[in-house]
Amino acid sequence: MSGETISRLGAIAAERWGMITTAQAVDAGVPRKVLSGLVASGAIERLAQGVYRMAGAPAAEHEVDVVRVRWLALGGVTRHVVAAGRTAAALHGIGDWFPAESEFVTPNRRTTRLSDVRLRMRRVDEEDIVYVDGLPAMTVERTIADLVEAREDPSLMADALRHAVQRGTFLRPRRLAQLLESLAHRNGEASGAALAGRLILAGGVDESWLDRLH
Repeated sequence: MSGETISRLGAIAAERWGMITTAQAVDAGVPRKVLSGLVASGAIERLAQGVYRMAGAPAAEHEVDVVRVRWLALGGVTRHVVAAGRTAAALHGIGDWFPAESEFVTPNRRTTRLSDVRLRMRRVDEEDIVYVDGLPAMTVERTIADLVEAREDPSLMADALRHAVQRGTFLRPRRLAQLLESLAHRNGEASGAALAGRLILAGGVDESWLDRLH
């Protein structure tokens, strides 16, 4: 294979953790059959359906690497595929979740044949999306609200909030209160601020944070 082809693919992969998708390669003028030849020669390695890693790029060994591969396999080159729930919490490094499957939300209904991926249809406001290690994910505040909506273990959610405070990634307590407003009554609280306050206290977070919820 020509050095020009490898260089072209490498330039694209450099922006995506050393990985490239079939769609990106085709858009760059590299046919699918050429990709097959590159796999046979060892120039690239197939990681999943439609996802390849350039030779010499770091191996996908850690949890975040697995999420990256699955995100790319979904065609997630844009912000239209957003990590959510436990997956977003794991990316943020908050809580003690170790999800076997990766959870994403998309603005339109879609399905996938990937066995370890769960897709939900949900529109996420731009202000509630942040890039974590190059992946679009729900912000810490939106992630916690998503976990509350999913009825996750309250103690784990409180731990997640504490971890976020410790890591300095819990930046908008008032936004968390807003996001929890529609879930307050279901959880026995009068308002989103009250529900957020309960999580703060349960997590052992300094009570001064309560004043920031309003």
